[in-house]
Amino acid sequence: MIEFDVLKARALPLEPALRELGAALKLGAAEEELRELEAKSGEESFWGDLENSQKALRRMKQLRVKTESYGKLKRSYEDVLTLIEMAREEDDAELLPEIETDLGEFEKALEQARLSALLSGEYDACGAILSFHAGAGGTEAQDWAQMLYRMYTRWAERRGMSCKVLDYLDGEEAGLKSASIEIDGDNAYGYLKSEGGIHRLVRISPFDSSGRRHTSFAAVEVTPLVSDDIDIEIRPDDLKTDTYRSSGAGGQHINKTESAVRITHLPTGIIVACQAERSQHQNREVAMRMLRSKLIEIKEREHLDKISDIKGEQMKIEWGSQIRSYVFMPYTLVKDHRTDFEVGNIGAVMDGDLDGFINAYLSM
Repeated sequence: MIEFDVLKARALPLEPALRELGAALKLGAAEEELRELEAKSGEESFWGDLENSQKALRRMKQLRVKTESYGKLKRSYEDVLTLIEMAREEDDAELLPEIETDLGEFEKALEQARLSALLSGEYDACGAILSFHAGAGGTEAQDWAQMLYRMYTRWAERRGMSCKVLDYLDGEEAGLKSASIEIDGDNAYGYLKSEGGIHRLVRISPFDSSGRRHTSFAAVEVTPLVSDDIDIEIRPDDLKTDTYRSSGAGGQHINKTESAVRITHLPTGIIVACQAERSQHQNREVAMRMLRSKLIEIKEREHLDKISDIKGEQMKIEWGSQIRSYVFMPYTLVKDHRTDFEVGNIGAVMDGDLDGFINAYLSM
C-alpha cells in the first residue's frame, strides 16, 4: 500500500538526526565515565568521604538517565521501522493508525531529546528558584504576578517536577506583591532560564468598575538551585538579616513567631527571603542557599571574576522592558518578543503550556 511507503519515507530521514543526537550526547564518553564511577563505588574507601560519594552518586544518576533515555529512544525508532515493514509485507491496513501514533510520538520525543541536548550550561541540570515581583499598578499588577506564579507551578506539575513555596507576600486586595518558589527536577533551570524578564499583560481589568483596558507588568527572576558543595565566599559583615512573622499558612506556630527570614546582601542590594520552614534557623539556611544561587548565577552570566564585582540588577518593571506579552483583549495572543514565537490559545499558556516558547528560545 502507498500509505506504508509514505510512512517509511517519513521515518527514514529521522535516523541521521538520531545518530547526531547520540554524538551530541557523547554517549561513548558517558558510558566510560559511568563504568569508572560504578567501579569506584564498589571500593571500600568510596563511602569514607561522604561529600564526594554523594557527588559521585548524583553524577552516576545523570549519566544513567542520559544513556538509558537514548537507548529507549533508539529502540522506539527500531520498533516503528519493524512495524512498518511487517505491515507492508502483510498488507495490513489496520496497523496504519498504530504506526501513525507511534511515529508521531517518536518525532516528538526526538525533538524533545534534541532540545535537552542543548542544555549544556554548567547549571542547566540543576533545579530552579523563581521569584515573582509585581510592577507598578497596584492590585491589577499584583493579580498578574499571582497569575504568573500559578502558570509556572502548573508547568512544573505538567513535567512531574516538585514545586515548593519559599516566600509569599500577599497583595493588598488580591494577588501577590512578591513570591519565590523552588522547582526541582531534571534540567529545570536549563528550561526555565529563558523565562527570566518582564512579562506584560493586556486585559479588561476585573478591578476596574468602568471596564477599561489595563496594561500591567510583573518580573520573573530565575536562578539555578546550586548544590551546597559549590564554594563561594560571602562575608558575614556583608549581610543584613531581618526576621518577621510569616504571612502564609502553617498553623499557630508559624504565624505567632518571627520565623521568617529576610537577608540583604549589602554590596549588591540583592534581597532574598524564606518563610517556608517552621524554624528561623531552617529559613535562614534556605535563604542563604537562595542568595548563593543568585550570586553565582549573576557572576557566571556577567563573566565576572569575583563575587565582589557584582553590582546587583536594576530591572525596570515597565513598558519597553518586556520579553513577552499576554493579550486577553481585544484579541487573544501570547507573543515572545525575542523569538517571535506566538500562540493564540492564551488559556492553555496560563495553564502551563510553555514548551513552545521554551523550545523556540533554546533553538534560537
